[in-house]
Amino acid sequence: MEEKIHEKIHWADAKAAQVAADAPQLIATGITPSGPIHLGNMREVMTGDMIYKALLKRGVEAKLVYIADDFDPLRKVYPFLSDEYQKYIGWPVSDIPCPCGKHKSYAEHFLDPFLSAIEELDIHPRIIRTSEAYRFGMFTEQIKEALIHAEDIKKILEDVSGRKLEEGWTPYYPICSSCGTISRAAIISHDIENHTVTYKCPCGHEGVSDYSKGEGKLVWRVDWPMRWSVHGVTVEPFGKDHASPGGSYDTGKIITKEIFGYNAPVPVTYEWISLKGKGEMHSSKGVVLTIRDMLDIVAPEVLRYLIAKTKPDKTIAFDPGMGLLRLIDEYDKAAVAGESREYELSKIASPQTTIPFRHMVTVVQIARTDDAIFDILKRSGYEIVDKDAVLDQANRAKVWLERYAPEDAKFALAESLPEVAANEKPEVKAAVVAYAKIVTDAEWKADVLHNAVYDAAQAAGVTGKEVFTGIYRSFLGADRGPRLGWFLEALGREDTLKRLLEMSL
Repeated sequence: MEEKIHEKIHWADAKAAQVAADAPQLIATGITPSGPIHLGNMREVMTGDMIYKALLKRGVEAKLVYIADDFDPLRKVYPFLSDEYQKYIGWPVSDIPCPCGKHKSYAEHFLDPFLSAIEELDIHPRIIRTSEAYRFGMFTEQIKEALIHAEDIKKILEDVSGRKLEEGWTPYYPICSSCGTISRAAIISHDIENHTVTYKCPCGHEGVSDYSKGEGKLVWRVDWPMRWSVHGVTVEPFGKDHASPGGSYDTGKIITKEIFGYNAPVPVTYEWISLKGKGEMHSSKGVVLTIRDMLDIVAPEVLRYLIAKTKPDKTIAFDPGMGLLRLIDEYDKAAVAGESREYELSKIASPQTTIPFRHMVTVVQIARTDDAIFDILKRSGYEIVDKDAVLDQANRAKVWLERYAPEDAKFALAESLPEVAANEKPEVKAAVVAYAKIVTDAEWKADVLHNAVYDAAQAAGVTGKEVFTGIYRSFLGADRGPRLGWFLEALGREDTLKRLLEMSL
């Protein structure tokens, strides 16, 4: 019987196939900008973007939005904040002063670099700020319904989550006009016609909140399903914490149906991205690599590839050291093949080079100037099409070396023959000199230079390892270094032979 071969379907296409092709789709992503928006947060917006692009490929009318939850309160003074922010705990992050004084608010301080970064990542959603939506009255009718049906919502939350809510619980938190916090105020009365509630804040203040003017907000478990109905969300990625049994998605899909008359969006649950040696990324704990940090060292295509190649429900353990180099290597191979769906969802029209990142890491440690970088690359046979793209890659390599590279990836050229090389065993010295003679007229290519080591070892009666060590010692004063073929190719024939032949003196 002939075996049927099934083509592997990419996770984004599989998710896109779950929604109706004959109706407009809206994919929503978002985060609270209460701290640096990190690589883990990027997974949400990039997951949404890839589903969005998969829908467009299927011919489905689709839109992508990013909802900045900037109306959420500041929960605590995080490690990256000064003690003066103690007085702003409980305030909407859209109303708190910027930590650096260059943005209009605390929220924008973290949003601005994030929005700039996703542009580089070829993600172009419509940006919705919840503070503006509330204050422009976009949610007025929905807040009214939530207040009218407060007891019904309370029962849903208790039945589904299994948690008992306090007596007098309310789905709406006013902003206290006295202390400025979004408090767990007691609602004393509700004026339906005027869209106001009278409240008593824990600070002791009694006041009136006009929810048509954004003088308060719905609690998260009600706010989320409310927004689905208002914005018309049909697909939404979210973290695994919201997907737990009895969690906010489970309660939300009932609330949106029974209170707001809307069907919950197709869920896309994603796992966390952990940082090697530090665990899961959390802004509040200072365990972060921002998207900006990553774009300083890798092309945006590589970050897209990281997400594209991994199903959302799989954890990503991210290593910014040698693990990052392996990721770049993997992307480069995918780019050369140019056939995979992962590559298709990753590539964008950013300046490109054909120079392997690992090689550039070697080049920038040899070259003293930009001109020297170009000289080395040309000598290695690389065509320089876009100088700016090459320098961008060189700068990324320098940043990686400075911030994330392990010590054994770094090296410094010795000005003269190191003492450890001068004192090398005679048989090893002879092998290094034999190597120099073998490559004198050879093609100056990395693979040729690498393989010649074994010819020299055989001729001198020593091991290949001893020859490798002898060569590294002659240039670096160390037993190991970068890939030898690439290293010598970058160094050039003249400088290489001059130093190696000093071993005969």
